[in-house]
Amino acid sequence: MSGDTSTSGGPKGSGPLTGMRIIELGGIGPVPFAAMMLADLGAEVIRIQRPAERDARPNPVLDRGRRSLIVDLKHPRGVAVVQSLIDGADAVLEGFRPGVAERLGFDPETLAERNPRLVFGRMTGYGQDGPLAMQAGHDINYIALSGALAAIGRPGQPPTPPLNLVGDFGGGGMLLAVGVLAAMLNARTSGRGQVVDAAMVEGSGLLMSMIYGRLAQGVWTVNRGENVLDGGAPFYDSYECADGRYMAVGAIESQFFANLVDVLGVAHAVDLAAQRDPATWPAMREAFTTAFKEASRDEWVERFAGVDACASPVLTMDEVVAHPHNASRESFFTDSGGAIHPGPAPRFAGTPSERPTPAPVPGQDTHAILSEVGHTAKEIADLLKEGVVMG
Repeated sequence: MSGDTSTSGGPKGSGPLTGMRIIELGGIGPVPFAAMMLADLGAEVIRIQRPAERDARPNPVLDRGRRSLIVDLKHPRGVAVVQSLIDGADAVLEGFRPGVAERLGFDPETLAERNPRLVFGRMTGYGQDGPLAMQAGHDINYIALSGALAAIGRPGQPPTPPLNLVGDFGGGGMLLAVGVLAAMLNARTSGRGQVVDAAMVEGSGLLMSMIYGRLAQGVWTVNRGENVLDGGAPFYDSYECADGRYMAVGAIESQFFANLVDVLGVAHAVDLAAQRDPATWPAMREAFTTAFKEASRDEWVERFAGVDACASPVLTMDEVVAHPHNASRESFFTDSGGAIHPGPAPRFAGTPSERPTPAPVPGQDTHAILSEVGHTAKEIADLLKEGVVMG
């Protein structure tokens, strides 16, 4: 990443998506995440916000890198303002229930007549059609239907909600971003945009591809806590240390497992040759649990330093910036307000991303954006006076 920038401005000057314009039609969760990713990669993202959001406090991380325009979409002139922006855009992102965008005045077919290359990215939980298309839901509901939720948690306990990472963000916003990028790439060669229908049920299911494959191979069970990667195996789990903090262990391969056993000093209690035998796992887990309790987390970090045992400290969010590896790559940074940010990813050798601009105050770019698309000072004043836009 290059140096920090202190204000939200116009089109960005670096990143592989420089020159692309994305219109984000508000929303929560996955759509802002997709917009953030595209902005991190250099796209100019204009966020359309409602008058009711004028005094809203922006999320300093999720809302970064955008420009903000407040428009009353219930006003016909407000719809026309946004349509004029879409006329010059590469893509639109929306996360309404099916049919809502059309009722607001943003029918994909009509917009495509005005801008044939337009990509229209749609984000929902269940998709644009099907029996549940109009049903309300959240991340936990979507991953429940994809099989992902049932696979996460301890045996004998209810499934564990994995924050809202699997549905909203991995299977939602990230999938939407990939779909929009693919459609924009196609539009460059075909001259035609298209609708991208991203559904969190399907996206979270896609994240489970390897697990579904292992189930088909007969090397995975549908029961939580019986498999190598779901906490069933003691060599792939987290352990409490003497200070109440944790170490994460992922010593799947035999050579890493042997190193783990050696550093923990439990060779007397663990049969290396029986690593994959589930019958040995209860005793192995007990040995690991007892050993880790004998020293603090940071003492274990020192003991495992330079050893390929796949053992790592479990860092809290307020610890990640200072970790030596993260610090050396600037994987995280702290903004002027003290918010911790994950940096843009992935990294590009030829078109590196800048450090993202701060999350905009709602409506802070209204005047500038309207001027850029050809509105005169008088027209902008009239729009403000009528309450069509706010700034």
